[in-house]
Amino acid sequence: MATPTVEKFLLEVSRVLRERNGPQLQDILVIEPPLPPLYNLMVNELRNAFPSGQDDALEDKCTRALPEYVEMEDGSSWTAFIKFMRQYFCFLRDVNVENLVETFQLLRNLVKQSVNALGHGSMGVVLLPTVIAFSRALTKLTIALHKKPQLIAHLIRRQAADESGSRSTLVDTAADVLRDAFSGCLNDRSVTGAGVGSDGRPMGKKISIYVIANLCLKLYFECDKIRSAEQIFVNIQNGSPPLSLYPASQRVTYLYYLGRYYFVNNHFYRAQLALQSAYDGCHSKCVQQRSRILPFLITACMTLGRFPSQALLRRPEAAGLAEKFLPICRAISRGDLATFRSFFGPEGPHTDYFLRRRLLLPLRDRCEVLVWRSMARKTFLLAGSQGDPGARKAPTFDLHDLLRLTQVLERRSFGQTQKKPIGKTHTNSIFMFQNSQQNGIKPELYVDPDVKGVAEPAGPPEPTMLDIESMVSSLIYQGFLGGFISHRQLRFAIRGAKEKGSLNAGFPNVWEVIKSRSSDAVPGWKRDEVSSVRNGVSRPPGPGMVIHLSGARPAGTPPM
Repeated sequence: MATPTVEKFLLEVSRVLRERNGPQLQDILVIEPPLPPLYNLMVNELRNAFPSGQDDALEDKCTRALPEYVEMEDGSSWTAFIKFMRQYFCFLRDVNVENLVETFQLLRNLVKQSVNALGHGSMGVVLLPTVIAFSRALTKLTIALHKKPQLIAHLIRRQAADESGSRSTLVDTAADVLRDAFSGCLNDRSVTGAGVGSDGRPMGKKISIYVIANLCLKLYFECDKIRSAEQIFVNIQNGSPPLSLYPASQRVTYLYYLGRYYFVNNHFYRAQLALQSAYDGCHSKCVQQRSRILPFLITACMTLGRFPSQALLRRPEAAGLAEKFLPICRAISRGDLATFRSFFGPEGPHTDYFLRRRLLLPLRDRCEVLVWRSMARKTFLLAGSQGDPGARKAPTFDLHDLLRLTQVLERRSFGQTQKKPIGKTHTNSIFMFQNSQQNGIKPELYVDPDVKGVAEPAGPPEPTMLDIESMVSSLIYQGFLGGFISHRQLRFAIRGAKEKGSLNAGFPNVWEVIKSRSSDAVPGWKRDEVSSVRNGVSRPPGPGMVIHLSGARPAGTPPM
């Protein structure tokens, strides 16, 4: 059966390949609906001439239309592209956009075949824009299916019944294909050196490393596979040109995901470095993008003792954040433990917001240490001894005073959490009796023998002096308190008050303490290589440095 439209289409593809016009090839290979009328005509020809089951005949037709790629002038062959064209026609012929699961399978196979064709040394780069476009479509479809579990429930049941042990999810199979595309760009052998040209720009397929990496990362983060992102960052650290050589949009997106990754893994200093750079690199008009970065950046900084300014919270991208974060900052600064804990309880005004964005645990657990520091500072200001520099007597405060303050705040905190019932109760059938009495025992009177006779606590145990000593010792160890504990007198003494003053020496700035002992190196963030000498200062040798040995002499030879 004649297929004039298909033949004309293949001739156009051949022409574009001869011109090595990658963007035009992407424009021709359309997959997303609505299809232009010419493509609908081509689909009808494919269904009539090459129905399902005649894929080999369809591949033969592609081979006859593209013979120059069976054996190329340089002696290589690009039969992977012919197979890709066959898969493209099969996709157009078989796709049914009403069935998203089948569409996913077809699209994944198409992207996989395009990645195989991308591997050709000289012609693969022409297909790169098409691979990126198809990968975007696959990412979008995978995320949509992940958010509609009812559509893939039958696949989950099938995997559960599978005895082979394979447990690859739909997200995993899509991520595998995208990772292959990422590796193909990262390990491009058609370019020399580090993959950077004389003009300072990435060459070959390396130009799209971060585009495809960002698609992989988007898939991982949207589908709760964040741990799987580690290999992407490791590979980029080992084989990518510096991030600064790529467009701002790619840099911002990549640093956003890198910061989110370190945020999840509790590396908050690294997280704020990446997120701050992403925020600074995002244009002020990109309010939506900045608003996605800002909650994570503010939270990461708060855990490090760095609070958001009023000027920041007045920006358009910070709309609604002041009412969520400023009360927490005030509670930390005042050492108000009861109010601080109330923000993260079930009755907290913004608990749902923090939970949805996974900010609650970092704020609650990491910032409570800062509340204790403020409580110690308040105790010193209200009841501490300023000491006598002339008599070499250090400023101190009594740990009993801190204990009493803590006990009062703990009681107040417990009282606030008990004002109202905690959320909605959930009835579980395993705890229900069919009758009001079962086995001769009334349910409301039953007591487990193991706990019979144990008095029911009226509330949480009150803090003891041991708790206070442990907390103050922890603050000293972390550098948030400057001094030592006299365990015999149960007092905290400040060191260095004569030189710095009592408050500066005893209660150093938390952000400065953490910053002074942290490195600005962020694994996964490939930065520009430094030369061995910068500003007249010799730098230690490292990866990528060239060491000239022309003037080397045997060991022990005196200098000339």
